Amino acid sequence: MFCTECGNKMEEEDVFCGQCGYRLQPAQQASAKTILKKSILSIIVAVCVLAIGVLSFTLAQKAEMGKNTSPSELIDIQRPEEIVEEPIKTPRVSQDELSELSGNITHVTYDYMEVVQPKYDHVERFSEGMAVVSLDGKWGYIDENGKEVGPFIYADAKNHSEGLARVNLDGKWGFIDKTGKEVVPPKYDETHTFSEGLAWVSLDGKWGFIDKTGKEVVPPKYDETHTFSEGLAWVSLDGKWGFIDKTGKEVVPPKYDETHTFFEGLAWVSLDGKWGFIDKTGKEVVSFKYDEIHSFREDLALVVLDGQFGYIDKTGKEVVPPKYKYDSAYRHKIGEFHEGLARVSLNGKSGYIDKTGKEVIPFIYDSASDFSEGLASVSLDGKQGFIDKTGKEVVPPKYDYVDFFREGLARVSLDGKWGFIDKTGKEVMPPKYDGACGFFENLAVVMLGDSETGKWGFIDKTGKEIVSPKYDIICNFSEGLAVVVLGEKVGFIDETGKEIIPCKYDFVDFVYGGNGASSVSTFSKGLAKVRLSGKWGYIDKTGREVVPLKYDEMLYRFSGDLVPVRLAEKWGYISITEQ
Repeated sequence: MFCTECGNKMEEEDVFCGQCGYRLQPAQQASAKTILKKSILSIIVAVCVLAIGVLSFTLAQKAEMGKNTSPSELIDIQRPEEIVEEPIKTPRVSQDELSELSGNITHVTYDYMEVVQPKYDHVERFSEGMAVVSLDGKWGYIDENGKEVGPFIYADAKNHSEGLARVNLDGKWGFIDKTGKEVVPPKYDETHTFSEGLAWVSLDGKWGFIDKTGKEVVPPKYDETHTFSEGLAWVSLDGKWGFIDKTGKEVVPPKYDETHTFFEGLAWVSLDGKWGFIDKTGKEVVSFKYDEIHSFREDLALVVLDGQFGYIDKTGKEVVPPKYKYDSAYRHKIGEFHEGLARVSLNGKSGYIDKTGKEVIPFIYDSASDFSEGLASVSLDGKQGFIDKTGKEVVPPKYDYVDFFREGLARVSLDGKWGFIDKTGKEVMPPKYDGACGFFENLAVVMLGDSETGKWGFIDKTGKEIVSPKYDIICNFSEGLAVVVLGEKVGFIDETGKEIIPCKYDFVDFVYGGNGASSVSTFSKGLAKVRLSGKWGYIDKTGREVVPLKYDEMLYRFSGDLVPVRLAEKWGYISITEQ
């Protein structure tokens, strides 16, 4: 699952986030699969709303499979694997032959082999050279050669971490090494993976820590525990929280109502409804008087008192006394320092203060954003523009919408049309397109037409149409190629607009790139996962099928490790090696 506060990946049984220290309530603990599906769906919805339907490659389902399939189903994550008998290799293609296929692509030759033939019921991806697989309801392990290591006797099993893996036998958890030897016999009710040489374990409702020999460094006696951070771990006893070191010594006795992990030598803790900071000796560096407190950012921490917020330094000094209105609904979007300035609101207007609390930009704007690359967007009377750190309006508020700058240019909207400006406010491309995405690798995706029938293409930073708007869907470039959709088929173009791989596939696997709605990553290490007529395989940048399109399912994009594949109802693994 993932932390609902910061998005950090967590174990299913985790109560606290190891990155931000947030304590999840049971209702907040969503599974990783659920979060993934929600993330994908949210991307698709956002894209559709903006008429940037770049990610919705569900087109081929209609023609080839006779039904509509949701994007979440197309990228649903399950488990994979395969075993070695007669290696199957694809024929080599010479450099001359590849050169005839494409003149602009760097040519690489690959070998493909079925390392583990499909015979397992479930599989996981490899971790530390081992993979968890299931056969006839029991779990065990295989190595990267497909060899079964140890017996298949476990009711459940997890990936290796720091050389050891958690296994469940008859309802109890223990640890085995990579040879299958039981280092810690299954006797605990619950366990976590090893981190910094220790793992937390539970017995009869109490928690403690063991080392890699199975020695109970901290006997199970606490009601709750958390992973170590900066040498200390949270522990709870009788509803109170404290900290222990790796010897089990209570450095800070359990006496606080709530705690967070140490970061840069300090941890925020709560007592009787008020928050403060302690150091690693347990000394209260910041007294307990605040209603809410945030982590330090650029050496200052935001604190809230009686609905107003201000800032303290690491000595507890109120550098900026709490006087600005605080809205808890926007707790992650307000008051943080960026490039030395923080946006704050006073009497319904937004402005900026520096780290001394001085109001350097007057409170005159209806809304404002954080500074990035020396500029911040501001809104006044329904129009948006940009200011610099002196408060000068570099771009007067005249646009309906302004985006942040990417690669020196920002997209702007006026009267329903989109264009681009530079940091001086010059309209490099006057608003004329019906849709646009920010620049990525010197090109931007633009659209002409309405959201239903509009066509997409690429422009460069001079406004020249490198690829004229003619595709139904288009994405940013990934390793030199961009996904395009024409009709109900998917293909790839290069940066000149040439169709290197014609639009013939039903679907191409992708990962959202985070650089705007059109930014997706398709190729990984020179390969892309594609589907045609319900079968999956891999193609290279010339369109050559490196892995034949014969598998019913393939998990994960190629990363250099073995790839889980499914034929009918059984799973195996394939390898792809670069020559």
